[in-house]
Amino acid sequence: MYDEDDLSLLDAEAELESPLDKIEPLTHESEVPKPDPEEMLALLVSPQPQQRMLAARAFCDIEDGRAIPYLINLLTDTCPLVRVSAAYGIGRNPSADAVEPLIAKLNNDWNGYVRKGVVWALGNCRDRRSLIPLTDALKTDIPAVRLWAATALAQMVDVGYESVVGAIPPLISALVQDRVAAVRSNCAWAIGQLCRELPSNVVYATAIDALIQIFAEDSDLGVREDAKAAILGVGDTRGLQMIETLEQEGWF
Repeated sequence: MYDEDDLSLLDAEAELESPLDKIEPLTHESEVPKPDPEEMLALLVSPQPQQRMLAARAFCDIEDGRAIPYLINLLTDTCPLVRVSAAYGIGRNPSADAVEPLIAKLNNDWNGYVRKGVVWALGNCRDRRSLIPLTDALKTDIPAVRLWAATALAQMVDVGYESVVGAIPPLISALVQDRVAAVRSNCAWAIGQLCRELPSNVVYATAIDALIQIFAEDSDLGVREDAKAAILGVGDTRGLQMIETLEQEGWF
């Protein structure tokens, strides 16, 4: 969907960070009151891009449903900083009404920072309509977006059984095949979260098999540790026995 040259849009050292890592709180709760919602709502339609951006960022601190239509509208702003701030604001104020606009933005925005924020917001919206766009992003987008698509897919646990089952195969595929260790680690974590809600069926067994395989074979120690943590978190008996056996045999 997006060429790997798009990586140039993201700082090489920061591209895999959380969508909110670069957004400091606008206020400190113990010292300064949060921004005034009425004032921030007015600024969301300011003719000045800087004012629109600051207002959208304010709704990372403020939960106010009245902002949702304005934030949705700002997803198509000409300024990418406004668009990414709007995505973060929606992520803090998730709404079913925002899902389709977020999906459209994920599919057509050229800016990697914006798509990363959109993926994070889609996960927080916890809507089954997000499943296919998030799995597509996990397969085809740049590393920073793939990283957060994996994390966002873990939110399918709150959507329903069918969405959980739909999220597992692409996560397994990325866990085994993605060339970026951080993406594989997030896939391991997400699979662990989803497996906790699955019955002991074929999908569950396949997911545990993938985690065991990665624990035993991945070239990156951090990924192996994350796969182990996922198995421990699920508490799968077969997985725990395999971990114990491999460690006793000095596998590492």
